[in-house]
Amino acid sequence: MRPRVTAPVVRSRKGVAPPLTMITAYDATFARIVDESGVDMILVGDSVGSVVQGVGTTIPVTIEEMEYHVRLVARANPKALIVGDLPFGSYHVNSEQGVRSAIQLIKAGASAVKLEGGTTMYDTIAAICRVDIPVMGHIGLTPQSYHRMGGHKVQGRDFEGRDRILEDAKSVDAAGAFATVIEGVPTDLAREITNAITIPTIGIGAGPHTDGQVLVLHDILGLSSNPPSFARSYASVRDIALGACTQFVHAVHERQWPDSQHSFD
Repeated sequence: MRPRVTAPVVRSRKGVAPPLTMITAYDATFARIVDESGVDMILVGDSVGSVVQGVGTTIPVTIEEMEYHVRLVARANPKALIVGDLPFGSYHVNSEQGVRSAIQLIKAGASAVKLEGGTTMYDTIAAICRVDIPVMGHIGLTPQSYHRMGGHKVQGRDFEGRDRILEDAKSVDAAGAFATVIEGVPTDLAREITNAITIPTIGIGAGPHTDGQVLVLHDILGLSSNPPSFARSYASVRDIALGACTQFVHAVHERQWPDSQHSFD
């Protein structure tokens, strides 16, 4: 039986092989499957808005919705570290709001929280850490900044952008985070950041030179209708599900279901 993964365990894996792994999950059923894979962390992401709720961005997701999904994942009692995403608007007013929102997700069953932003979120990260809640950062392409960035675009391709993201990484590290996600940046920048800070970097669309990798479960399973270019499908679950549902509909239409084996006398 593998030991339970904690934030200090993740922190200790900086620069240590094999790389860290993180996959999203939003309910108990998939959390059990993901955990059985041996993944280090389960991210209950605000990506639930895009892949489950059917909205175009993460912006509409609320803290109450995140609390609900964290609670579902926690019921699976995974060995993986449960990281709850703080959604847009739940920590942006001030540090006190961030602490309250983080406490809400911890009480729902998360063992750490994730928030987006770097230098501007230093005080909030530090405040959450001061109440003994582990914080994971998220820098580079930050989906909650969708409107400012003009969409989901690769960040850090010019000198100004590179310097800003590097400073964000250093701020997240200095504020006390135990790890940080780096999303949507050039490979060489992700490598520079990984070498420049003391905490593990978890890449998504950031190349192979980070301390770990994360992907959205629905992209891994081939369930997403329009996955990002950096994602990879390891199965075609959508095709399997569609085939099964189509067979059921056909069986009912042909009165082949239910059969005698699945009926009562």
